[in-house]
Amino acid sequence: MTKKQLFLSAAILLIASSTSAQGNGMAGITEATNMVTSYFDPATKLIYAIGAVVGLIGGVKVYGKFSSGDPDTSKTAASWFGACIFLIVAATILRSFFL
Repeated sequence: MTKKQLFLSAAILLIASSTSAQGNGMAGITEATNMVTSYFDPATKLIYAIGAVVGLIGGVKVYGKFSSGDPDTSKTAASWFGACIFLIVAATILRSFFL
């Protein structure tokens, strides 16, 4: 076998293994994408549920401060409201980026 034939057979073997690896890589990427997108609906609903619980706890806390006459009530209300809005907006934005 000459050097030219050896080089040609090595190049063909390398190209064949390269195309085989690309096919498996694309299948893996597609499978990973499908797995990630299948988790987004439950994760989004979980974030919404956490936001609802945080909102209820915040409402009770603000009501307690308001009833006791605490002058810091508006700051507490704004911070809890902002946290709930952040959770809802973050879940929506993440969903729109990845789906």
